[in-house]
Amino acid sequence: MNKLATSLAVIALACTTFAAQAQQEGNWMVRARAVNLDSANKDTTGLGLSVNNKVIPEVDITYFITPNIAAELILTYPQGHDLKAGGAKIGTLKHLPPTLSLQYHFIPTGTFRPYVGLGVNYTNFSDVKFDASLEGAGKLNPSIDNNSFGLSVQVGADVQIAKNWYLNVDVKKVQIGTKVYSNGVKAGDFKVDPLLVGVGVGYRF
Repeated sequence: MNKLATSLAVIALACTTFAAQAQQEGNWMVRARAVNLDSANKDTTGLGLSVNNKVIPEVDITYFITPNIAAELILTYPQGHDLKAGGAKIGTLKHLPPTLSLQYHFIPTGTFRPYVGLGVNYTNFSDVKFDASLEGAGKLNPSIDNNSFGLSVQVGADVQIAKNWYLNVDVKKVQIGTKVYSNGVKAGDFKVDPLLVGVGVGYRF
């Protein structure tokens, strides 16, 4: 009887401790990252199209549906890029790429908390401007689609560094692309498909 009472007491204490930890941290997490954007730059136009790589700021908002499963929304502001053909600048554009992912967290209460994610990306291309030498009678008059939809895959980890505070490392591969037109006729496809490597901090509440 004493062993049974002791076992029940241990189980009750463990449940109470887990509930207290869950209540203390909460279901929400906000992270801020510096992200290196490395574009794949693949196109079928034959022009050798590319956009420049850069480091961009990123904020994500994560909600833990269960201790292991979370939904993450990644946000930034429109990012400006130079558009090049064969290494020569032919214009500029901005892209806004919010991504919504469903994540699985392997060790949700550990100090080291790895996760994987699968998501959907929507990218809006705006302020697309081509060099004046390409536009006019008898010229290419290029244009692109303004919207892109694609998948994203993700792997990362949160490392607890203080109460409610975490160091985050995150790697994503995202499908981003557009159709390219010349005088209204499709000339090919341009795939940015960036690899995004980010480092930042997170706060859970």
